[in-house]
Amino acid sequence: MMPFKIFFNKTQARLNALFGMSLYAALGVILLVLLAIGLAVIVFINSAAPTVLTIAGGPKDSSFNRSAERYKAILAKQGITLNIIATEGSVDNLKKLADPKIKVDVGFVMGGETKGIEVEHLMSLGSISTQPLTIFYRGKKRTLLSEFKGGRLDIGAEGSGTRTLALALLEANGIKPGDGTTLTDNLSDDPEKALRENRTDAIFLMSDSTSSKLIRSMMRDTDIRLFNFTQAEGYTRRINYLNKLQLPQGSLDFGKNIPAEDLLLIGPTVELIARDTLHPALSDVLLEAAREVHARPGLYKKRGEFPNAEEHELPVSEDAKRFYNSGKSFLYRTFPFWLASLISRSLEAIVPIILLLIPAIKIAPVIYGWRIKSRIYRWYRALLELEREAIKSSFDPARRDEFMRKLQLIEDAANKIVVPAAFGDLLYELRLHINFVRDNLQHKNPGGIAAA
Repeated sequence: MMPFKIFFNKTQARLNALFGMSLYAALGVILLVLLAIGLAVIVFINSAAPTVLTIAGGPKDSSFNRSAERYKAILAKQGITLNIIATEGSVDNLKKLADPKIKVDVGFVMGGETKGIEVEHLMSLGSISTQPLTIFYRGKKRTLLSEFKGGRLDIGAEGSGTRTLALALLEANGIKPGDGTTLTDNLSDDPEKALRENRTDAIFLMSDSTSSKLIRSMMRDTDIRLFNFTQAEGYTRRINYLNKLQLPQGSLDFGKNIPAEDLLLIGPTVELIARDTLHPALSDVLLEAAREVHARPGLYKKRGEFPNAEEHELPVSEDAKRFYNSGKSFLYRTFPFWLASLISRSLEAIVPIILLLIPAIKIAPVIYGWRIKSRIYRWYRALLELEREAIKSSFDPARRDEFMRKLQLIEDAANKIVVPAAFGDLLYELRLHINFVRDNLQHKNPGGIAAA
């Protein structure tokens, strides 16, 4: 116990001598500095952009899955690993994103599918494409969707965007389960064969959950018709997440003139949806990949039309808006991802600490100077009280020895004061004034003391 007490007293004396503050005050300052450093370290570690992402894709060979594979290759060049989860399609992607228990960061989702799903913690990174709905059938030409009532309709599997949209469109045309219409869900491994063999009357297909190869094969089959949405404009007015699309005559095969006429289709916009915890740096690299993958022209889009910041059912994130307005941030545009991430994290950790320390740095010299001066001025107060007491007693010779002893105590204390060189003049002035008072006391000159 005694060694600790000795160490405590010595430490207190040393800190008081060097900084003009008590041990507790000095320790408080040290703790604050350590706390600031600790917070900086925590911020530095927690602000790191992950190098592993998980995306909800779609069934094998679907357009969603192919896009995810292309994203994976692009992100790999930045040192980011993209894991792809196989899903049933758009609705399944959205449900996985909305479920915090499932490890997924981003996914492809079509418009019109948020009903009944908690999307509070989800955000959009923008629209990346439109997804046309294709309805294939055999037999006589049909111009209205209501003409399929009572038939056998393959509307896609549970969890697919195809099924969700098909049910909405059929309901808008007065077709509901139980009215004599049979609704199946891709029970056949070969839907084209099922249509040819008259086991199905119509097939609803979208490339989020179906092989694009199959869709193109059926488009080129002259015995199978592609439904022409002659009421496309009306559908887009009634159902706001749908777009009117056109498949131009001969666009699939000029030699065979497939299709033989301009066809109207409808389809929702596909968005890149993410959880609101997505790191801003990863938002940038994802959108850069989306631009590389989706900016090319196609049957239903112009060059550079996608991706874009058009807002639908979910708000577009602020980071995505910034990307569309000005591109990647300076750091990620200038340096490799790993280096930009390191610099960004360092700035995030250091800048707040600097902002907090700047006021402290400005006021510290003032406080320090006040502490040093107060150690000197306290003996000026003692010296002044001694003078006043001598004058009050009219300099009683009998008390001169008493005054001299008090003055000696003041001088001894002053000699023990340790101050930086910058404050040396104050200490020397104190010593001069002590000698001045001593001289007056020795010469019994209260008048001189009063003058001082």
